[in-house]
Amino acid sequence: MDFYSTVEKARKSGKIEKGINEATKAAERGTAQAVFYAKDVSPAEIIAHLPALCKEKNIPCHEVDSKQKLGIAAGISVPCSAIAVIEAEISEEKKTARKRAV
Repeated sequence: MDFYSTVEKARKSGKIEKGINEATKAAERGTAQAVFYAKDVSPAEIIAHLPALCKEKNIPCHEVDSKQKLGIAAGISVPCSAIAVIEAEISEEKKTARKRAV
């Protein structure tokens, strides 16, 4: 499965949290639907807690090979250690409400 396209799709049609701190908070709160983290993070201790936390909260957690690619999939120009998908897809009603709010 291509996790980068999953992140990109969630970014375009839903809501994601970017960065290790935000992904950790989303997992702790139970608002994350899935968590993706890069295996090329240095030092590895920064992300070592994520798989155990996600297992405890029954949240799917996936390792990807590159923080650079993860950042690109998240729509940012810098490498990203972790991403939490909060909403994979937003309904038309929510999209309309967001447009009105802006």
